[in-house]
Amino acid sequence: MVEQIRQALRYDFSDPALLVQALTHSSAANELAGFETHNERLEFLGDAVLELCVSQELYNRFPLAREGQLTAMRSKMVNQEVLAGLARKIGLDTVLILGKGEEGQGGRVRASLLGDALEAVLGAVYVDGGFAAAHKVVLHLFAARWPAEQRVNKNKDPKSSLQEECQRLFKDRPMYVLESSQGPEHAKVFTVALTLPDATQFVATGSSMKRAEQHAAQKALEALGAAG
Repeated sequence: MVEQIRQALRYDFSDPALLVQALTHSSAANELAGFETHNERLEFLGDAVLELCVSQELYNRFPLAREGQLTAMRSKMVNQEVLAGLARKIGLDTVLILGKGEEGQGGRVRASLLGDALEAVLGAVYVDGGFAAAHKVVLHLFAARWPAEQRVNKNKDPKSSLQEECQRLFKDRPMYVLESSQGPEHAKVFTVALTLPDATQFVATGSSMKRAEQHAAQKALEALGAAG
């Protein structure tokens, strides 16, 4: 069990008992003899270690990215489904130590449990080898998941560019809502509210709804650090 995960992580534990603890769910500690400690404390630590490792790497890789853009990239990299997928990839689902009740309820395939276990393993690496070791493991595990630096095509209008940027960052589209239109028919002013998939909102005006949408999209692109 330990050897399988060691090879997947490309990390040699000085204290293999830490890895066993990281793989031990609280249900096993409650039900099985010989497993008095479980992985919840390591999970707590690993969650913070993972966030810091990913944050530092994104900060280094994208020196021109703004805070909002870095936060969006990080949230896409460390969400529950991604972590569960990585856990399955390195075989954590096959070596987790579960109590009979949790095993019977499908705990071995539950995304939340797998993601927590991966964080616990990273916490164990940190305790065993320090931040440099944990950072190296995170770089290895996420090697195929770091976003590529892209810039919006300057020849496209802001609304089209923003839609592409939102698909890249959030895998979703921005939403536009007409808030008001005021003034005489020949000189109306339209106010549009734009909401990004992460709930950030921008408001802009224009002489038509289309122009107001373009102005709002331009504001959003600038906030994301993606304006041409």
